[in-house]
Amino acid sequence: MTWTAPEHWLRIETIDAHTEGEPLRVIVAGFPELEGDTVLARRRVARTDHDELRRALMWEPRGHADMYGCLVMPPVRPGSDFSVLFMHNEGYSTMCGHGIIGVAKIAVEAGWIDGSGRERPVTIDTPAGLVRATAIVDGEREREVREVRFVNVPSFAPALGQTVEVEGLGSVSYDLAFGGAFYAYVDADVLGLSLTPGGAAGLIDAGRRITGAVSSSTAGDISHPDDPDLGFLYGTVFTGAAADAAHHSRHVCVFADGELDRSPTGTAVSGRLAILCARGEHSGDSEIIIESIIGGRFSGRVVGTTSVGGHAAVVPEVGGRAWVTGRHEFLVDPEDPWRDGFLVR
Repeated sequence: MTWTAPEHWLRIETIDAHTEGEPLRVIVAGFPELEGDTVLARRRVARTDHDELRRALMWEPRGHADMYGCLVMPPVRPGSDFSVLFMHNEGYSTMCGHGIIGVAKIAVEAGWIDGSGRERPVTIDTPAGLVRATAIVDGEREREVREVRFVNVPSFAPALGQTVEVEGLGSVSYDLAFGGAFYAYVDADVLGLSLTPGGAAGLIDAGRRITGAVSSSTAGDISHPDDPDLGFLYGTVFTGAAADAAHHSRHVCVFADGELDRSPTGTAVSGRLAILCARGEHSGDSEIIIESIIGGRFSGRVVGTTSVGGHAAVVPEVGGRAWVTGRHEFLVDPEDPWRDGFLVR
């Protein structure tokens, strides 16, 4: 039995995946072309002219409060294979590590990228800058991507050992770092928070409070020298001991409107490397493994050093795994009163 939607309904095609448990909805067709000579400019167009489509794809009934996605677009910067615009329940990210891993896997397995050999380069233009990924292909299957590693944008820690008064939590110590987006890094043990699925509600509540307090207390202070659109606090990263003693630590990132990342958060791993190097707690190119709330893991190491606007910065490489979960044609009935999505939390 078949059913066909009326021709005037909007159709949007996606390939869905997850990276170490964190969802990624990759939009491949049906989204309007975004004008702009940079990805940040296209981000502004999406926000002002097409935000109802983000809500339709990220929110219920097609998505959920913790859905994450990206739009694949033509490249802007020379040398890039394509550009991406990341999106979530509140708006549009400036960079996303789990998104890079997921979309690079799809790009190779779908044949968007020409190449051969075990290591396939994928160069992706993001709002935060050019990101160079390498898809590791299983030798027994021509395009089966086993792992993706990417060299991220320069990451730096502009403020260490800061404190902020947070309603319900008191004085909270944090480090501020940029790894494609700015995060406040907070020791979960000090606040009595558990970095396990059972502690999710407490982490979300505390993360929202801390992000709001830090954003208010540093009004105008969080800035990126390359572009003012990068200068905002994206979320809070809670750090703690790893469940596996062989691993470095565990991350739980609460970002956007209370989204909780199921992966260790690639941009947060990048910023954490900048913090560890700034504190003298990590040096050289030795690899560390950081766990997620569900036990997923990202690798991280420093492959170079540089400076960003006078800040000492590291060039991080992050690695992880992704799996495709489905292909979808989403339909938007113009008569549907909830066609643009909604959230009940």
